[in-house]
Amino acid sequence: MSAINRRDLLAGSAAGLLACSPALGAAPKATSQGPGAYRTKLGDFQVTALYDGTWFLKIDDSLVRNASDADVNKALAAAFLPPNILPISFTILLINTGSKLVLIDAGTAGQVADTAGVMMANLAAAGVAPAAIDSVVISHFHPDHIDGLKTKDGDKVFANAEILVPEQEWTYWMDDGEMSKAPDRIKVYFRNARRIFGDIGKEVRRFKPGAEVAPGITSIPAFGHTPGHCAFAIASRNQSMLVMSDAVRNPYLFARHPDWQPLFDMDGPLAVKTRRQMLDRAASDRMLVEAYHFPFPASGHIVRSGKGYELIPVEWQPL
Repeated sequence: MSAINRRDLLAGSAAGLLACSPALGAAPKATSQGPGAYRTKLGDFQVTALYDGTWFLKIDDSLVRNASDADVNKALAAAFLPPNILPISFTILLINTGSKLVLIDAGTAGQVADTAGVMMANLAAAGVAPAAIDSVVISHFHPDHIDGLKTKDGDKVFANAEILVPEQEWTYWMDDGEMSKAPDRIKVYFRNARRIFGDIGKEVRRFKPGAEVAPGITSIPAFGHTPGHCAFAIASRNQSMLVMSDAVRNPYLFARHPDWQPLFDMDGPLAVKTRRQMLDRAASDRMLVEAYHFPFPASGHIVRSGKGYELIPVEWQPL
């Protein structure tokens, strides 16, 4: 029996389809993806990943402080991604504890990229009204995590929600002295934090990293990306999830190469230490993980691979 190569197989399949299929009129093509909401059962909790879009960021050799442009593009190619473009996906978590609805981070509100800002549509698709949210817990003050707290007109989006933020983040970003000595690209973040929190400061509750922020949700100090950046552990019964926030951004770059220091991390060496600790914990404990910028639904498991780590994405599961 002669061997069948890939080209022959594809050609034969196409010919068979043409021979058997009746002629059909042209059907209109869709112009958008379906809703982005993925639910996971975690003990007695239900965790819903809400997709907010993807920013296709053009990059150059300044992206990683301690890696060359060639090395970064090699890592992108190994993940079947185009050169000089970093896809930055945004995923917000909604946790239904049975008694409360808690959001971790608030999304971009479409103010970061024109291909992002669909979280509210996906929250509606998940059957939840903004007014039903009890708490919004913020990991750090970068715009893609806090802009969704306000509309472009400055109105509160989650009218009935308590807003919780890390104490160190508040102290740093609301300090005029720190803003005065920051480089211009960072001053933008200071001004944005004041835009979001300026008129609601008295309503915002600051927590110390390490504190429980909601039933079954505990904050974890994960400094380096920003001065007060936090991760979170979600636990119910005997199940848990490690929410790594921005400690590990694109998994194909910064899990596979955990010692790389992206420009996004304000304290590169400290961020590397945090990232390695978090990845090592996830791999050792075989924990389910989630990270804000992982490809949607942004969760899976971490395994050690050579000098780095690999993401094993979750398989789709029914509820």
